[in-house]
Amino acid sequence: MPVPVEALSRLFPLESLRQETREQLAREALVSEYQRGENVFEAGDLDDDTVYLLEGELRCNYPDGRSVAHIATAPHGRYSLNDAVPRRFTAKVVSGKAKVMRLDRRYLEKLITWDQLSRDDSYRHFGTAPGGNNWVFRLLRAPAFARLPTGNIEKMFQMFEPVTVKPSEVVMREGDTADYFYVVREGTASVSKYLDGAPQVVAYLREGDTFGEDALLSNLPRNATVRMMQGGKLMRLSREAFEAVLKPPMLSWVLPAEAARLVQSGAALLDVRMPEEHAQRAIDGSVNVPLYRLREDIDQVVPSGSRLVVYCNTGERSAAAAFVLKRLGYEVSALHGGLGAMLRLLANAPAA
Repeated sequence: MPVPVEALSRLFPLESLRQETREQLAREALVSEYQRGENVFEAGDLDDDTVYLLEGELRCNYPDGRSVAHIATAPHGRYSLNDAVPRRFTAKVVSGKAKVMRLDRRYLEKLITWDQLSRDDSYRHFGTAPGGNNWVFRLLRAPAFARLPTGNIEKMFQMFEPVTVKPSEVVMREGDTADYFYVVREGTASVSKYLDGAPQVVAYLREGDTFGEDALLSNLPRNATVRMMQGGKLMRLSREAFEAVLKPPMLSWVLPAEAARLVQSGAALLDVRMPEEHAQRAIDGSVNVPLYRLREDIDQVVPSGSRLVVYCNTGERSAAAAFVLKRLGYEVSALHGGLGAMLRLLANAPAA
């Protein structure tokens, strides 16, 4: 159910945001209707939402017996329900019906942070033309950025270097040494790779899409060529800036024992080495999709949204794979120490 942007204008702190930021949040909001007696959430629930009551009345019932009213039309109705997680109370509908709006908590925090930072006179990257900040909204919505601390967002925008590009300009070439991480600010681009001895276009990029991180994370040469289709602008981070601001918070590492526990709990074990390496020696039960084919083939092997543990020989290719997979919507961890660490654990495990 869509929510009119005007509904956000009376809510705190959304009323202080720019109109275009509220419009973006209105597009992302999830609005649901509840009937009398239904619970919006229960005490102890774990979720990722900031919840606003748009219409109706709730009773917030605490485990200790306390009960507090939350009424959409009351002065306190402009505030979200308590964002503490786990939820501290059960929110039950006591009016005939209620309308509730949910926003992704992390995305909301990132947009508020960016909206405030971009008001500073020294801020260089705010687009004044209609749609001039769509690249920011898409960038911050990408799954790979979901757990990026808000402090790193400020650093990232401070370190961005704008680059003007021409139609047909090659921004990076397959086989080159990695130097920058890029975000498309304006324009479109094609991504091609040598497959079966000839270059083939494997993807297209638009505003807010990123590229160049694979080689920076894996310390390998570029695995694709990116050519602009339209002239436009890119934002880039140097290798040093990328490693300082983006690399640490975006990668979730697990030790072998934790990786084994995750796999036993249902996570898929993904080997991102070359097929020849996998055939020579691999962890039992793993599936193989080499890093360079990950974007094209992963959804044929593991459904989107699945929990994954990725590994390679040392961890470098795994780092690149984890970044790619997060952007594709997977919940993913990289095995610290790579194949050798896991094999040592299995070798030392007590016999069943």
